[in-house]
Amino acid sequence: MAEFKDLKDFIVSGKLEDAKTLVNEAIASGVVAEDIINHYLIKGMEEIGLRFEEGRAFVPNLLLAARAMKGCLDILKPLLKDTSETSLGTLVIGTVKGDLHDIGKNLVASMLEGCGFEVINLGVDISDRQFVEAVRKYNPQIVCLSALLTTTMNYMKNVIDTLAAEGLRDSVKVLIGGAPVNEEFAIKIGADGYSANANGAVVLAKRILQVC
Repeated sequence: MAEFKDLKDFIVSGKLEDAKTLVNEAIASGVVAEDIINHYLIKGMEEIGLRFEEGRAFVPNLLLAARAMKGCLDILKPLLKDTSETSLGTLVIGTVKGDLHDIGKNLVASMLEGCGFEVINLGVDISDRQFVEAVRKYNPQIVCLSALLTTTMNYMKNVIDTLAAEGLRDSVKVLIGGAPVNEEFAIKIGADGYSANANGAVVLAKRILQVC
């Protein structure tokens, strides 16, 4: 599969159309979807994540890479035998009630999906009851809560408390992120972890699910 090694570079550089073209060529050559994802797409997302951590890439680079990854996944998903068998785990993510910001949340979702997780993106302004319903419906291992406002960050605790009241808290790990929150706040509200950026969320999710 050496002839498709440029696919990883296309993901890293965010070249959507070039990446999609090469994915289609790989499929036509008989390369199975799982191998394309594992050998090229995920490796590309891991590389851009590493560059971000080292200060050699920035948020716009992550967004472009995530867009290229999503475009390729849209082509490959219908060819996957069983998403549950190929994913690293399932996560539910959403911006909490009262908060309509979604750029950072969507970047985290794209990075997680790009690195092999099945991601259920609930959107913005999500209530505690909606998170509970999603946990019951999708049976995720992790719930990711996002907030960008100091006026909405405290709603994260509502979600955690409602999960506990419904007997679901012990079945999921809760991760939080967003500009106004930090590790201290995560501990205060009973969350299982905090990440300051998208790549950190991937690292944390892998560590929690022991798939590093």
